[in-house]
Amino acid sequence: MTDHALRQTVLLMTDATRWDMLGCYRDTGVATPRLDQLAASGMRFERAYTTQPVCAPARSALFTGTWPHTNGTWSNNLAPGLDVPTLGQRLRDAGVAAAYIGKWHLDGTDYFGNGRCPDGWDPAHWYDMRTYLEELTEDERVASRDPATVDGIDVEPQFTYAHRCTERALDFIRENSDRDFLLVVSYDEPHDPGITPPEYAAKYRDYVFPHDDNVLDTLVGKPEHQQVWAGPRLMEDRSGGYERRDRHYFASQEFVDGQLGRVLDAIDEQTPDALVIYTSDHGDMLGSHRLRAKGSAMYDEIARVPLLVRLPGVTEPGGVGAHPVSHIDVAPTVMEHLGLPVPAFLQGRSLAPALADPAVRVSDAVFVEFGRYEVDHDGFGGFQPMRGVTDGRYKLVVNLLSDDELYDLVGDPGEMVNLIAVPEYAGVRDLLHDRLLEWQNATRDPFRGYYWERRPWRTDARTATWEHDGMTRQRPDDPGYQPRLLDYVTGLEMTEPVRQK
Repeated sequence: MTDHALRQTVLLMTDATRWDMLGCYRDTGVATPRLDQLAASGMRFERAYTTQPVCAPARSALFTGTWPHTNGTWSNNLAPGLDVPTLGQRLRDAGVAAAYIGKWHLDGTDYFGNGRCPDGWDPAHWYDMRTYLEELTEDERVASRDPATVDGIDVEPQFTYAHRCTERALDFIRENSDRDFLLVVSYDEPHDPGITPPEYAAKYRDYVFPHDDNVLDTLVGKPEHQQVWAGPRLMEDRSGGYERRDRHYFASQEFVDGQLGRVLDAIDEQTPDALVIYTSDHGDMLGSHRLRAKGSAMYDEIARVPLLVRLPGVTEPGGVGAHPVSHIDVAPTVMEHLGLPVPAFLQGRSLAPALADPAVRVSDAVFVEFGRYEVDHDGFGGFQPMRGVTDGRYKLVVNLLSDDELYDLVGDPGEMVNLIAVPEYAGVRDLLHDRLLEWQNATRDPFRGYYWERRPWRTDARTATWEHDGMTRQRPDDPGYQPRLLDYVTGLEMTEPVRQK
């Protein structure tokens, strides 16, 4: 038994859950009672953002504490670089147990993973999607990937990935309740194919997700690549109404909410003082702006995510954090809670001050990026470099190969009117742009360059030069994982990582 107060963290995730699918954010008719209870017993962040609205890049930031452009996972089917430790490695090296159960998507192979436990995480509890599929017969594998399965057979909870992940999570909590640990439970649900017991799908057979005015967006004045993304939907006549139906998706959200509830019950019974975090990697457009799924946009439908946090004795029940925060802040929050130093190499800030006082603003602005949807697929627009920033009121998006965007999130929460060229907003636009360029420099964005500054609307942009800022921006120190970097000119240890070249 440990001789100090236990420091335990459970990070719960679902895949493709929109922020407004939870009842604690918006009453849509999708039942999420257990997540709503978590919000009521802890804190809800009103404006939390993913780092990139695609599975693997989003996860790379959560589990390395670095931006996708820093760790190398700027697309699905790419893995973080060998010089970027994961939370599992950092905690293992500090003597803290770390287990990962569920969808990983960070080994550089495919959607399901390679079935091998990554370094640092407990192999006794490792369980990715390939591991699940290998438990099934070939016929069962095919059935597990076909939404029609719900209508063809009587699916038992035990058949689903969510249930099997939950069972393993309960085992871990029971076996480790007397020690410090990080447990990640990463569900694939409600991501398609949305396999659930039939009563869930039946409940949502006639369900329609509430109408938002931005499903009528004609994308006039919006980026060209979004118009290409919309395709035939751009010409649809939606004046007579537009219904958003996807019974497997919504049913799967309710089903996984129940599975999350089973884990929350175990936490309450066996590790009641644990830090509990719930989030999703990204959302889903669901027809808003005539777009589907997720991709190269910073619309709230896909970039804004649910984030619920409970830390007994710290978070006030029912607390609401109104200021914007980011997934990049999760890793330093976990490390600080576990009593470990947060290395300078991590690029976020601990949310601890905001957990104690929701009025505290951890960051002046948060950022979202995009590189490519998936290396293996030729679709999804290919390479679409995007960098975006929001201060909570305004949102600026620079689409390097397309057109840029500015939205007033208070006056235009549906993000219908692009203000990028409106003179009255030039001041706030340019200030956000300056923040974006500073962030690219601070995070050593490998795609940075004069072209991000020289946008058509930025009339005071500097003249393009090959040297641009002319700075060297070496990697910050990461004690225990990389030696201090050397100065190229002298061969001696660098004194300042950022200096004139």
